[in-house]
Amino acid sequence: MLQTDNRLTKVRDFNLVMKHGRWANGLFCDLKYLELAKNTNYFPKREAPDKFKNQLKLAITVGLKVSKSAVKRNRVKRQIREALRLLIRRGHLKSGHYLLFVARPLILEKNYAEISEEIRLLLFKSCILQK
Repeated sequence: MLQTDNRLTKVRDFNLVMKHGRWANGLFCDLKYLELAKNTNYFPKREAPDKFKNQLKLAITVGLKVSKSAVKRNRVKRQIREALRLLIRRGHLKSGHYLLFVARPLILEKNYAEISEEIRLLLFKSCILQK
């Protein structure tokens, strides 16, 4: 489970990512990411800009097109969440980003190791993964 400070929950933040974010596409998972330091015009007025600029928030979406079964969709979400949790715990992700992972239907045929590798590849493409 991701910590509450690392979850993208507010509608305002989702809209910010969807409107101003950039895509990184993979084979069975996509990533929409937003670098907060480059979008200072859209910061909320009531929050401290320095604190807002240095946060890392994540969201995972697995739509009905992936599977009609909630059990399968939840399994995919758990696998992606665990791979991300380990990367955050080890300090491999740069702060100052909003990340939205979108699963594709092909992800159901993959195991945890392949999903984890795909996530690392997407984060590397978008220059969020640090070594």
